[in-house]
Amino acid sequence: MVVAYPSFGGYPDDVDIQSFEDLQDYVLNQIQQPSVVIAQSMGGIFSVQAALKKPEQVQALVLVATSGGIDLSPFQVADWREDYQQSFTVPDWFVQHQSDLTDSLEHIRCPVLLIWGDADPISPVAMGQALRRQIPHAELHIVSQGQHDLAYVHAEHVAQLIYNFLVKLRV
Repeated sequence: MVVAYPSFGGYPDDVDIQSFEDLQDYVLNQIQQPSVVIAQSMGGIFSVQAALKKPEQVQALVLVATSGGIDLSPFQVADWREDYQQSFTVPDWFVQHQSDLTDSLEHIRCPVLLIWGDADPISPVAMGQALRRQIPHAELHIVSQGQHDLAYVHAEHVAQLIYNFLVKLRV
């Protein structure tokens, strides 16, 4: 199942979604059965919340180039917000939101695959390494010459990493 965000990418508005927290609730409500949750970038924040709030439903996480909701201040990250808003029609609250789930990451109990690009100015490898240290059952794979769009540009490689992870889990 793919979860599309209402009011994003041409999907119809939903009057009940007026904040990042509303969107998070919407996304988490889509997870109604045991699932492997795969997310990139901002979607990783929702995925981490799903693993924390619905541990019985989230069998595993795959996080691609995301903060995962950690505090970004220790990292040298490019500010993506202005460019993103100029390129895509998204609510202001989406780009203004900042999460800090750092203290909760140790409570994630499912296996986690982290996929990072070594040339991503938005989610640098140091961020993936920090998540790897903080999430108990996480493994980090770094894609050579991968930028923030690595799941698209390196789709075959990323798909193989995910496939291998799922086979190992027997999911």
